[in-house]
Amino acid sequence: MSEAPLDVAKAAALLEAARAEHRVRREPPPGAWARTPADGVAVQHARAGLRGALPPAGFKIGATGARMQQYLGVREPIGGFMEAANIHAAGAVLPFAGFVRPGVECEIAVRLAHDLPPGPCDAARAAAAVGAVMAGIEIVESRYEDSVALGVPMLEADMMFHAAAVLGAPVADWRGLDLKALIGRITVGGTVAGEGAGRELLGDPMACLAWLAASPLAARFGGLRAGQVVMLGSVTPPVWLDAPCAVEVAFPPLPPATLTFS
Repeated sequence: MSEAPLDVAKAAALLEAARAEHRVRREPPPGAWARTPADGVAVQHARAGLRGALPPAGFKIGATGARMQQYLGVREPIGGFMEAANIHAAGAVLPFAGFVRPGVECEIAVRLAHDLPPGPCDAARAAAAVGAVMAGIEIVESRYEDSVALGVPMLEADMMFHAAAVLGAPVADWRGLDLKALIGRITVGGTVAGEGAGRELLGDPMACLAWLAASPLAARFGGLRAGQVVMLGSVTPPVWLDAPCAVEVAFPPLPPATLTFS
């Protein structure tokens, strides 16, 4: 006998309540399991509604690089919405205790100048919608004992580990840059913790934006909108932290993104 359809509203409420507990869980609460990709998208959209984040301030895309896909055991990117309260400018000081087993990632981010409606998209069309490019730090959380075992639908319902983002100063005159050739470096506590090239993100960072624009997630949220920020993925695996520290992500010549955990 087939399983009953997921109660999306109930699942979203359960996951928001679990998030508020601010602890590592063995698994999602009973009744909150997203079993299909459609479930994951629907639950994530419902959670955005519960947070008053419709439309969201932006999106993150995870697993856009081969190293990240291998690290997570997935074969395709996974997206998540971002709310305005969790997007910070460079120089942010955030409480370390405010996050559950936090990690940081080395990302390229964009701010949209034009809408990207849901549907087929390519890198050129995606790039035409971009108003500015930035270096970015994504703060992720390891909210489950074995996050990889959750599966793609549940990772999507969980916004792919997203907790917050810190953005470097935007560069509007970015079209002369070869984003594929930019080298990103993440430094934690003054020590380089990883580096990678923009081309590791689906071969072209703008291909990541095109993927999101064409995804069921973007369709559920009514497409991508001017003013939204999109984190295009990390060129390094996450760096998991065990104490307050300073973090910098640099993609020269983009201004760096900097963060201090207090």
